[in-house]
Amino acid sequence: MPVPPPTGPLVTRDTIAAQLRSLGVEPGETLLVHSSLSALGWVCGGAVTVVQGLRDALGPDGTLVVPAQTGGLSDPAVWSNPPVPEEWWETIRAAMPAYDPLVTPTLGVGVIPETVRTWPGALRSAHPQTSFAALGPRAAEIVDRHDPGCRLGERSPLARLEALGARVLLLGTGYETCTSFHLAEYRIPSRPVRVGRPGPNGWEVVTEVSITSDRFDELGHDFERDRPVIRGGVGAAGVRLFPVADAVAYAERWLALHRPGAE
Repeated sequence: MPVPPPTGPLVTRDTIAAQLRSLGVEPGETLLVHSSLSALGWVCGGAVTVVQGLRDALGPDGTLVVPAQTGGLSDPAVWSNPPVPEEWWETIRAAMPAYDPLVTPTLGVGVIPETVRTWPGALRSAHPQTSFAALGPRAAEIVDRHDPGCRLGERSPLARLEALGARVLLLGTGYETCTSFHLAEYRIPSRPVRVGRPGPNGWEVVTEVSITSDRFDELGHDFERDRPVIRGGVGAAGVRLFPVADAVAYAERWLALHRPGAE
């Protein structure tokens, strides 16, 4: 059967940059972007065009940051989508390659972050499961010293983004993707969990703060109701723009009140 023609809108590098500027993205700022390429419409040039448009809007003094997570580097015992047979677990643990920031691809965050990760000059943080990639003059300041024992807490790029006054851009995604909310989880009472992963010396298990994106959609709804959030569109995608610090501060109070088991 013939493939139907795209419905559009037609999105180009110039339209992305112009619409981001119209939304309020400022040259020279630092922007943490969560994105969906498919939400934008028909993008001429795909993910490369989106990265170019974002960089055009930020200008040469701006810094683009994306999640570059590698959730597959985890214990196969907790895999559910899909699960693997229990008799495979030990072999997987022994054979799984350790994290290499230059080689290990992103997983589950979309094609735009993977494009940023592989962009000339991009830097990537050291955490084997929850890294970030960055392009721009503040990239090293943001991604350096990501403690391998701190996924998304005080010793992660999220805390540095908060301190630098960075903003979050949800580009065609919802609040369930907002990693800034996770920083708040480190600031409220939370049960520790044991996390398995491949390390440079073989399989390792570390103790971490329990994190989950459960109810982030509800949290985002209330955050947007109670705090200033810029809303607009780029191509066909709905867009939201807000400071990292505002999201973290609101989430810290909201999670303590609303998440089951909060103390």
